Amino acid sequence: MSSSINLPALERACAESRGLSMDAVAKAASGHLGLPLGSTEIGGALFGHCLNYNPENPHWLNRDYFILSAGHGSMFLYSWLHLAGYDLSLEDIKNFRQHKSKTPGHPEFHDTPGVESTTGPLGQGIGNAVGIASACKMAAAKFNTQQQVIFNQKVVVLCGDGCLQEGISQEALSFAGHHRLDNLVLFYDSNDVTLDAMADETQSEDAVKRFEALGFEVQLVTEGNSINHLIGAYQHAITSTSGKPHAIICKTIIAKGIPEVAGTNKGHGEAGVKFIENARKNLGLPEERFFVSQETRQFFTAHKAAQIAKYTQWEALFAAWKVANPELAALLASATVEHSTAVLLAAIPEFNPKDTIATRKAGSDVLQPIAKHLPLVISGSADLHGSTLNYIKDGKDFTPKCLDGRNIKFGIREHAMGAMMNGFAYHGIFRASGATFLVFSDYLRPSIRLAALSHLPVTYIFTHDSIGVGEDGPTHQPVETVSGLRMIPNLDVIRPADPEETAAAFASAFTRMCGPTLLALTRQNLPNLIGCADAQTRRQGVLHGGYVLVKETGALKQILIATGSEVQHAVEAAKKLGEGVRVVSMPCTEIFDRQSAEYKESVLPIACRNRIAIEAGVTSFWYKYVGLDGKVIGIDRFGMSAPGNTVMKELGMCPESILKAAASQ
Repeated sequence: MSSSINLPALERACAESRGLSMDAVAKAASGHLGLPLGSTEIGGALFGHCLNYNPENPHWLNRDYFILSAGHGSMFLYSWLHLAGYDLSLEDIKNFRQHKSKTPGHPEFHDTPGVESTTGPLGQGIGNAVGIASACKMAAAKFNTQQQVIFNQKVVVLCGDGCLQEGISQEALSFAGHHRLDNLVLFYDSNDVTLDAMADETQSEDAVKRFEALGFEVQLVTEGNSINHLIGAYQHAITSTSGKPHAIICKTIIAKGIPEVAGTNKGHGEAGVKFIENARKNLGLPEERFFVSQETRQFFTAHKAAQIAKYTQWEALFAAWKVANPELAALLASATVEHSTAVLLAAIPEFNPKDTIATRKAGSDVLQPIAKHLPLVISGSADLHGSTLNYIKDGKDFTPKCLDGRNIKFGIREHAMGAMMNGFAYHGIFRASGATFLVFSDYLRPSIRLAALSHLPVTYIFTHDSIGVGEDGPTHQPVETVSGLRMIPNLDVIRPADPEETAAAFASAFTRMCGPTLLALTRQNLPNLIGCADAQTRRQGVLHGGYVLVKETGALKQILIATGSEVQHAVEAAKKLGEGVRVVSMPCTEIFDRQSAEYKESVLPIACRNRIAIEAGVTSFWYKYVGLDGKVIGIDRFGMSAPGNTVMKELGMCPESILKAAASQ
């Protein structure tokens, strides 16, 4: 950060940033003016003075991160990215919220250079920022040497009252404070306003004391629209030796610059648009819309050159580091390499055919060679490592004293875990996985959805996947959950039937680069299906989503389709139904649907309409595969508290139910 502050240039840029936001929202007839106008000086301080970034290389490994958690204020970010010199033109600003534009209504990862995470659902950006800050700490611990410090960046997040009212923020900030993430700087746009009303109608806590209690070093900037005060607060945060994350509470004026709505809840959205003519005049802007002065262009051209000069210095340092540390350099480079499932599966020994184990235990056994083969894989759990069994045995724990630990104890913070895993994926060096019970996926579903939307390669290891949980009862028996998760586009949901299918499920998850994968694993033991097909057939079958596990020995008359713990029942029923019955294991319908028409026909030939599907969950999903002529055996009710085997039999998850259904066809 440079020492001298060109205050007139920054103030002029702030006026023009406000103008861009007003013009873009007015042209779109849609959007939010409150944050872009109220937090303008925060943007000027950060993008015009404080942050280290390179618009020519937005993914520079040692850049400072900026996350706009209050994503509805997207024009704030777009205006400053444009002024700072990112590949975001004035025409892109004019196309705010339009079809196929680079300036969507809320910031979207991949769509806009400089946007570090997809935000909009309030509080998600805070969780993302805590994940990125954790990843930055981990990267520094793993790759920095005494001779060359290649990672020393800061992670800055801007949020408002709405983000902090969401429960995910409490979870994430509690983690940040406990783990002493002193590379995290949170700017709180404290304008005392929410959408419906003034904030005092819904909150009354002391924000300073709240952040202090969470373990943050706190600064209260009463003049939150003062560039000098904001830069001073940031300078103190990044030079502090407290070892704590930083909260800068900025008392700002929402929709500042439009007196008719400024400081009120009406200023939150686009209500101020009808007053922008006078507002623009008061800001000293000309009649020309989307105006940026030559002086501002010149200021940011010079600032960009200074940023690139710092980047060039870092590049020289990085080159020297690579020469001095070839093994570390190779490890870092591997972060972006697409790994082969065949190579990964070759590293996973086949299971003993006599093994009868839960797929959660098989997953634990599989994770160890994967973690050895992929040393950038990390594995966390929401206080359930002892049950989900996804602990990397020689990986150590991630703590303030062991920042290169590969096991993260997220605490009982499922939603923050999900958002932080996304943060690790946005960061891009480490391959994040996290675990809890499947039924608790509802606690982090918004983060799962955003991972799928943003094409993030994260892995969810969710155990206790059905009514087989037994005694814990219906509160912990996820009858509707698997089918519900399958409804999320771009999420692969894999429910393996035995240890070998589990091996392939993990290999598929940790090699998938274009989206997240969810593994649904059993608590109860399952047999190894060696008598149906060899290990390689089962492993390859999973990689195709569905496959013929038991082939008919006569003319095909009937197909039984099953997943997970119910595959064994289909196998047993097929033995009694005769030579014309085929058993299809369908661990992942999403992968199966991506296969060629020829492959799908080879597994589920259209000519055979006599089909039965069985899964310990709701039935409606499966009619896609059995058709109106077929039958589905499932559970369209909540479970019960009893031993797992009792619950399974009571609710029809047994061979007898299949035989009964077959007899009625």
